[in-house]
Parts: sequence; C-alpha cells; structure tokens
Amino acid sequence: MGVDYYKILQVDKNATDEELKKAYRKLAMKWHPDKNPNNKKEAETKFKQISEAYEVLSDPQKKAIYDQYGEEGLKGQVPPPDAGGPTFFQTGDGPTTFRFNPRNADDIFAEFFGFSSPFGGGGSGMRGGSFGGIFGDDIFSSFGEGRPMSQGPRKAPPIEKTLPCTLEELYKGTTKKMKISREIADASGRTLPVEEILTIEIKPGWKKGTKITFPEKGNEQPNVIAADLVFVIDEKPHPMFTRDGNDLVVTQKVSLAEALTGYTVHLTTLDGRVLNIPVNNVIHPNYEEVAPGKGCQFQKILQRGVILGSNSTSNSQQG
Repeated sequence: MGVDYYKILQVDKNATDEELKKAYRKLAMKWHPDKNPNNKKEAETKFKQISEAYEVLSDPQKKAIYDQYGEEGLKGQVPPPDAGGPTFFQTGDGPTTFRFNPRNADDIFAEFFGFSSPFGGGGSGMRGGSFGGIFGDDIFSSFGEGRPMSQGPRKAPPIEKTLPCTLEELYKGTTKKMKISREIADASGRTLPVEEILTIEIKPGWKKGTKITFPEKGNEQPNVIAADLVFVIDEKPHPMFTRDGNDLVVTQKVSLAEALTGYTVHLTTLDGRVLNIPVNNVIHPNYEEVAPGKGCQFQKILQRGVILGSNSTSNSQQG
C-alpha cells in the first residue's frame, strides 16, 4: 500500500472529522520545522507527511481511492474508478493514469492556525513568506508547552432558538423534528450550504427554560470551531391551565349565591380525567381549598391537590 496515512496521523479507519482535525493539530505542532531547529530536515519530512495524510483522509473522494488502491492509486500507478476533480489529471500515458497533487503543507497549517510559520522561519521550506516570529513560543502553548495562546481556532458563541411547546407536550412528552440550514466547510476550506433535520425528545415534566444543546451545529468557518445550537423550551399559553412549578393553576368565576351556598368545580385534567370537586365552605376573595391527590404528576412527582378561591373568581391548582 505504500505510505500508511492512518499510521502517520495515528488514527483508525473509522476516525471522525473531529478526530482527524485533533490528530493533525497535535502532530503538526509537534513536527513543525520551526519547532525542531536541531533536526529540521527530519521535521520537514514528517510535517509534509502529516499534512498529506490529513488532506487525503479528510477528503471523502481521496480517502475512498486510498482505501481501495493505496498510495499508488492516488499517485498514478493504479487507475482509480470515476476519479475526477482538480487534484487528479491525465498524463500522456492515456486516460488510465491519474495523479494526486498534495497541497502545500504550510497552507493547510495556516488554515488551522492563521499563519504558516510561528517563529518566522519560513515554515516548512515550501514557501518563502515569513511572519517575523511575532508569536514566539506561544503558538505551541495549547499543547502544554508554553503560556496560553490567543491565536488558533476559537469557539463561536452558542446560537439559541426558542422551541414552543404546549402544556400537554410538556406533561406527556413528545418528539419534535427541527429543520436547520447551515454552512459546512470541506477539506479545502470552502463552505457549502446544507440542510439537516434534528430530532428533539421532549421529556415529561420539562419546564420553560429547559435547554437542549446540539454541539457544533452552527456554521463552519476556517479557524473557528462551529457554534453549539441550543433550543430553549418555551411554554405556549393554555386555554385553562397555567403552570406554577409542578402545579397547575385554574381561575374560575363563582357567583355570589354559589359562593355562599356551595360550589362544585368541574375540570378535565391534562391526562383526560374528569374531576368534580365540591367546595362546601363559604367562598371569599382569594379563597383556597386543597383537594389532595386529585392533581397530575410530572416526572413521577408526588401528586398535589386542587385549590379553589374567591366569591367572583376562584383559583384551582393541581400538580
């Protein structure tokens, strides 16, 4: 197979994009030629191999050809099927020969860290630019070899979206599917629009303000870690009930005669039960009466009662 890109990058064949990026960052820092002035030639070789391995394994097309044909397939000795794109071209030997042109190692490094030569030493020798060494040793600090650095990938702030739910949905639980549109970056740093469907499991008993986080589902950008997408539960108004913690509050009007002679509250709970709760005491404004064990349960919380009140209005609570 020739060069073993998986071994070079120290990942397995099922490595995710994030695992590939993490491996590249660690190894590129370790073997950057300007980090190894005493064995620069060896470092340059390893640095280029690491960059080439990341370029191949992070690109689905190149990875598929490599997995089937190895390094030889990428570099012209075996004709990969359906090869195309700017990194493959035909030679004078005819249409059965293809070639892979590795990108500049400094360019890949610069996409991750914002510059190609942290010490101003000209990078891996593949390009002539210099950044004057203004970053000093701090470029390597994120790997425990210096002071905290201010350069390199940063995490974008979280994006919050309101997720309205009915009281019935919060009581019983439900599943919601949310369609999102975002930008993702390919191996070359170009961004492409995509649409995704996210599934959100609403658990029974969740309250307004509960947050559901989908890590790194924001737009992808070079040198920026995508933002987390956060859905925040909001409670839609209910025609009868208002939630107060794990209680449900109901307001009813009561005539003066009913307030003096007795009144029966008729309620249908969120789980469909019909309650008939007699109030035999004289009802006055803000009067409350508890009917133990008649309320609903949230997340197996102990059932509460029903509270009634007022000679013109009455409040009932159940939880």
